[in-house]
Amino acid sequence: MTDLSAFPITARWPAKHPDRLQLYSAPTPNGVKVSIMLEEIGLPYEPHFVAIMKNETWTPDFLSLNPNGKIPAIIDPDGPGGKPLALFESGAILLYLAEKTGKLLPADPARRYETIQWVFFQMGAVGPMFGQLGFFHKFAGREIEDKRPLERYRAESQRLLGVLEQRLDGRDWIMGDDYSIADISMLGWVRNLVGFYGAGELVAFDSLKRVPQWLERGLARPAVQRGLTIPASGA
Repeated sequence: MTDLSAFPITARWPAKHPDRLQLYSAPTPNGVKVSIMLEEIGLPYEPHFVAIMKNETWTPDFLSLNPNGKIPAIIDPDGPGGKPLALFESGAILLYLAEKTGKLLPADPARRYETIQWVFFQMGAVGPMFGQLGFFHKFAGREIEDKRPLERYRAESQRLLGVLEQRLDGRDWIMGDDYSIADISMLGWVRNLVGFYGAGELVAFDSLKRVPQWLERGLARPAVQRGLTIPASGA
C-alpha cells in the first residue's frame, strides 16, 4: 500500500486509493485540462473536489501542495524513479502526463516543441485574456464605469481567436490530424468564453468558422464530456 502521509494535503482530502494519481481540482477551464487529459489517456486516478468559492485553495493543507493557491494540482504516487511526485500548474501537469504515458504529445522532436508552443500560447495568452474578459464582462468588473479595461480584453480575446482560427485552416486539430495536449489546453477556455462568460457576441464568435467547428469536435469526444464534470462537487 502506497503511503502518501508525507503530503499534508491528504489529511484534508484523504486518499481512498493511494496507489492512484491524486487530482485536486474543480471543473474550471484550468481544472478540466487535467481531468480531460486523465480521461483521454486512461490513467487510473482519484479526484478530489476543491471548493474554490469557499477559499479551500488558501487553506494550509492545499497550500502545502501548491503555494500559489490555485487548482489543479496532483500527487503521482508513481513519479520519476518510482517516487511520489507533487505537481501544480495545469500546463506542466499536461506535459508531465503526456511524457509519462507517451500519449497526446508527438515523439518527433520538432513536432513535440511545436505542440508545446501552443500549450504555452494558451497558458500565456488565451487563459489570462479570456479570464480577464470574463471578469470585466460578467463578474464584479462589469460595475466599473470606465469601460477601457473591458474593451482592452475584448479586443485581445478577439485577436487571439483570430490566431486560432488561422491556425486551424486546413486542420482538424491544432497539430493537424493529431489531437494533442494543445487542444486539451484550450477547449475548456473557448467553451467557457462563449458559454459561462456569455461573451460570444462580444468577440464576434459566430463570425468564425474553424474555431466553432474545432470546439464542436472537441466537445463531442467522450473523454472530454466526462472530464468537463470531474471532480463533481462534493466528490
